[in-house]
Amino acid sequence: MKLLSKIISAASAAALFGAVSAASAEPLSVRLDFSPWGVHAGMHLAAQKGWFEEAGLDVDVQDGRGSGNTLQLVNSGQVDVGQIQLGLLGSARKQGAEVKSFAGFLRKTDLCVLVDEDSPIEEVADLEGKSVVVFAASPWAPFIDAFLAGGDLTQSDVEVLFVDPSALWGTYTAKRVDGLMSTVSSALPVAKANRPSKCLTLDQADLFFPSYGLIATEQTIEERGDELAKLVEVQQRAWQAIKDDIELGVDAMIAQRPDANLNRDVVREQIQLSIDYFDTAATEGKPIGFQAKSDWEDALKGMERAGIIDSGWNTEDYYTNDLVKE
Repeated sequence: MKLLSKIISAASAAALFGAVSAASAEPLSVRLDFSPWGVHAGMHLAAQKGWFEEAGLDVDVQDGRGSGNTLQLVNSGQVDVGQIQLGLLGSARKQGAEVKSFAGFLRKTDLCVLVDEDSPIEEVADLEGKSVVVFAASPWAPFIDAFLAGGDLTQSDVEVLFVDPSALWGTYTAKRVDGLMSTVSSALPVAKANRPSKCLTLDQADLFFPSYGLIATEQTIEERGDELAKLVEVQQRAWQAIKDDIELGVDAMIAQRPDANLNRDVVREQIQLSIDYFDTAATEGKPIGFQAKSDWEDALKGMERAGIIDSGWNTEDYYTNDLVKE
């Protein structure tokens, strides 16, 4: 009985210590890029399983209103961490933002133009005489001219229709345009029900775009590096679990956002496509979150060509691997 009492006391003390540690942790706000979709599965699984608390973190996972908006909130100090499309860092830093990426998950270029699945359109040049829809604040916007140039086209050869984000999908699914500029993992599963599609990706024009990862200000990275490193480690754990059993991610998304009326099949496919875009040749076999210098160099060369950034850039201004556990 005495031994049992000691075991119970020890377990109670451990639980109390864990609760005190979580309560004493500084709140860490993580703002996602948009309303719930598959790329958020790692955050929601970690929240559902209590893995943030286990790591001594008090994380507030917030839905967003676009990668650009989240980036602005991070840069202004209104949130601590953003999960966004990392390719936006080029233009943001040119405009004076002091943010950088400290983990990259989808490291392969996923900006794409959706066209009908049975369309003869296979390459950029095939868009001649066609129409595409995009919204003005899209990550696509600054790349449009350079992308079309990859097929020896200009905007006089392709009708580019700019609409409000709320009208984007309706315009495409009603077949008022031939293509829609979006991302592979978010868009293909959604289009499947109403207009089955395939993708032309940005890299077909030799342009590369680092996709989803985590950003913070340089000051936050310096002052709260230990917490951010724990956040990365938890996300590594979550995404590895999802890669092993994708239903864990689907279940977590639906449980954590019950009011979002998520379609299980769409979420599953979004998660799978996200995982498919995790690796480039340069990151194959590297830890989840690791970012390759050569990938960033390729991306920045394209941004310079597109006029998004000036010459003389330094890759280390845009990312760090210091917080990624090898």
